[in-house]
Parts: sequence; structure tokens; C-alpha cells
Amino acid sequence: MRLREIRKAKGISQLKLAMDLNTNQNTISRYETGEREPGINELIKIADYFNVSIDYLVGRTKNPEMNK
Repeated sequence: MRLREIRKAKGISQLKLAMDLNTNQNTISRYETGEREPGINELIKIADYFNVSIDYLVGRTKNPEMNK
């Protein structure tokens, strides 16, 4: 998952992201290390937060644009 890459590129800390997504920093850390996988609802929140597609977020495409 590209979460760490996207988060760092935007200059957002794990704590800020966790607070904005109403979760905790440990959860974000586990997503980034692959220790835990987000469910579909969390994937949607993360993709919406960064304005990227879920496919981009999980590495299925190199195109970050969402199809609307």
C-alpha cells in the first residue's frame, strides 16, 4: 500500500492523519508496515482524504486519479 509514500509527500504526520480519520496513530503505523490491512471503509476514507483512487492506494495502478 502506498499510504506512507502519499502521506510523506503531502507532509502529513501519522498522528495528524490518524486524528483526521478518527483513528489512532498506531493503526496508521500498522497500515504502513503491512502489519494490518484497512477494511473497505477505511480504504475509502484514506483514498478520499488524499483524493486518490483506491486502486492507486493499494498499488494496482500508477494513476492516482479517481474515476467519477
